[in-house]
Amino acid sequence: MSGDEDRQIGAKIAEMLSARRPDATLCPSEVARALAGEDGDWRARMEEVHAAVDGLVTAGAVRLSWKGAAMAVRGGPYRIGRAGDRGEDG
Repeated sequence: MSGDEDRQIGAKIAEMLSARRPDATLCPSEVARALAGEDGDWRARMEEVHAAVDGLVTAGAVRLSWKGAAMAVRGGPYRIGRAGDRGEDG
């Protein structure tokens, strides 16, 4: 994946998070669906979303959680939230 694709996905995540409550999170599949559009295959976008999220976590730009518990790295199901927010899943 190129740096441009990572930036595009990062921008989409930031846009989607900014449209929600400050403590809200989003599912990575929501990002993939938004990137794919109505007629796109969102499942095919999941790998690149996961890779971009990994980079954003490393950079401290987002945080991960699952069922309210913070996650240091992605593994299994997860939600994406704003960095620094304790947040809630959902």
